Amino acid sequence: MELLGIHQSFVQDNHSRSGRGVLRGLHYQLGQPQAKLVRVTLGRVFDVVVDIRRGSPHFGRWTGHELSADNHLMLFAPEGFAHGFLVLSEVAEFQYKCSDFYSPAEERAIAWDDPDLAIAWPLEGLEPLLSDKDLRAPRLAEVEAADLPDISGTGSGSGSGE
Repeated sequence: MELLGIHQSFVQDNHSRSGRGVLRGLHYQLGQPQAKLVRVTLGRVFDVVVDIRRGSPHFGRWTGHELSADNHLMLFAPEGFAHGFLVLSEVAEFQYKCSDFYSPAEERAIAWDDPDLAIAWPLEGLEPLLSDKDLRAPRLAEVEAADLPDISGTGSGSGSGE
C-alpha cells in the first residue's frame, strides 16, 4: 500500500452482513476521523466515497465502484471523505479496516440522495433500505462548516471535534 501512497495504520477491523437493497451512508467521523480500506467477501456492492473536505478543489465530488467477491477490488476512503454502499446481491459481506476507532459521538452523515452530489446509485428497481439515521441525514449544503473536515487537517474547523 505504501507504494500506492497509502501510509495508514489500521486499528479496527469491521465485518457487516446486509441484504439486497440495504444502503448505508454516507458516513464520516470528525474528532476521530477514519480512513477505511474496504472489500467485499461475499456478494456485490456499489461503494461510494465523497470528498467533503472544506477547501478541497474536489469538494462534493464522488467516485463509485462495484466491489464483489468475484472481482476482488478494494477501495480506499481517506480521512475527510464520506463513505457509503448499496448491496446489489441477495446478501453481501462487507469488510473494512479503519485507521481509528468508531466513535458514535463523532459520527456524522450526509444524505445518500443529495441532489447536489447526484450520485448515480445503480438502484435498478431497488427501493433502498435505510436506517433511521440515514433517513434523517442532511444534504451536504445543509451541514455547518464546523461539522465538515478541513483540507488542512481532518478534524473540524473549530478544533473541538463538534
